[in-house]
Amino acid sequence: MKGKIKTTCYGLCAVLLGIGLQACEKQETPVDNLLTPKEEAFKKAVVPYVQNTVRPTYVAMADAAVDMAAKCVVMQTNFAAGKLTSADVEAAGKAWNEARKYWEKSEAFLYGPANNHNIDPHIDSWPLDKTALDNTLAKIRNGEAWSIETMGYGLLGFHSVEYMLFELINDDTQSQARSIDKFTAEELEYLVAVAEDLRNQCVLLEACWSGMNNIAAAKQQMLEEAELNYNENYGDMMMNAGQAGSIYKTYQETAEEIIQGCIDIADEVGKTKIGRPANGSSEDDRNYIESPYSLNSIVDFEDNMHSIENSYFGTQAGDASLSDYIKSVNPTLDTKVRTLLTESINTIKAIPEPFAKNAQNANAQKAVTLVGTDLVDALEEVMAELSK
Repeated sequence: MKGKIKTTCYGLCAVLLGIGLQACEKQETPVDNLLTPKEEAFKKAVVPYVQNTVRPTYVAMADAAVDMAAKCVVMQTNFAAGKLTSADVEAAGKAWNEARKYWEKSEAFLYGPANNHNIDPHIDSWPLDKTALDNTLAKIRNGEAWSIETMGYGLLGFHSVEYMLFELINDDTQSQARSIDKFTAEELEYLVAVAEDLRNQCVLLEACWSGMNNIAAAKQQMLEEAELNYNENYGDMMMNAGQAGSIYKTYQETAEEIIQGCIDIADEVGKTKIGRPANGSSEDDRNYIESPYSLNSIVDFEDNMHSIENSYFGTQAGDASLSDYIKSVNPTLDTKVRTLLTESINTIKAIPEPFAKNAQNANAQKAVTLVGTDLVDALEEVMAELSK
């Protein structure tokens, strides 16, 4: 009896164990196996978008911003030693251009951390309030107390640093490194503080998309000292839609987020960045110029188009992209977007600098419609296809 009972118990245990294993197998079944073909296509596009477009862009921007801030410190140190040179200012300006390039290439993904933590207005409010900045610099030179924390966004970020590193010459038709005799010790203290604040915000974007533990130790220290640690990994949330911890319920939501980011920057470039100076009737409209002191406006616009291009097509050969999905369901629309992006970039490139003096140029006028209406409309068609 005992032997039979034992055998029966073993048999029962085996049955229960088998049931348990089957249950475990069901629980461990990859979520991917439950995705519809459409969701699978979106996931295949979203993963390289995060890994090969967004994250590398922010890494490069943060690295350039760290370099820029360091070169501003060199300017301050050399000035104190009576050794500041034009080459020092030029080096800081080149680092600014590099950081600026990657920022503009990121503007198709200003949703998420850039928006949620007010990083976009913090580092890229424009046009610069020149009168307010001149008054602030005068107060600083006179020894009045000041701090980064009490300054408005209009006195911080890329354009404040730009104003300190570049100056216009020859009737504002050319830009050069600011003359070394125009710097004071107080102004350089301000420049370093603003450059380091800009650096911290750029590093913060990298951390928010990749996770604090996945950035360089030196960068982690910068954020810890600035008390900037939101303890998030937005890239992982996008790549793991529908799973615990993600704000996205489906990969369709992530795909729509990507395209909405493209629509937003196309609309801004066409109707505001180019359109307001091109078609506005007031002096404020005509002076609504981005990056006017470095004469970097046209490059800014072009890089914004590349941000759309990279988001829609991907950045590495062989990467799956949203273009692939649209091509599979509406190849005519995919060709339309491709053609409009190429034409938009070529038209923007043809606008002469300084943009402030050429906003009414024929190519500028063409770009207003091409980017702000035609490209926006095509991207909205893409959004409609994603939603079907």
